[in-house]
Amino acid sequence: MFPKSISLVTLGVSDLARSRAFYAALGWEAHTAQEGVVFIQLSGQVLALFGVDDLADDMGAPRGSLGHGAVTLARNFGSEAEVDAAFELALSAGASVLKRPEKVFWGGYSGYFADPDGHVWELAMNPFWPLGEDGTLFLPEAQKP
Repeated sequence: MFPKSISLVTLGVSDLARSRAFYAALGWEAHTAQEGVVFIQLSGQVLALFGVDDLADDMGAPRGSLGHGAVTLARNFGSEAEVDAAFELALSAGASVLKRPEKVFWGGYSGYFADPDGHVWELAMNPFWPLGEDGTLFLPEAQKP
């Protein structure tokens, strides 16, 4: 069986120090386990920041071949006010606005920003998806672990 979890998300970044500073400004403490990689402990998983050329080398891909995929990272919140506050924090840390938070067709509230390397984040409040005390998202039809 393949476990139903993600333990690590790695972002290829062009400037490791800039990306580390960006995520630190969001309040995410970083740890360096080896030169060229920064690890940030999240709730239940780790976010890794890895120089994009070093990441290409690590995966056996040609340098310069890694582009931006159609992937979004997301964080859900319990209220629209929390979404707005987190969005403004990201902007003050150096994020670029893609779409300011607004009420959306599916009944929630969400917006998008890009980090300094163009990785897209969605910040959302979904009234249909409950959150645990630590921010863990639970689909209504799924059982809480």
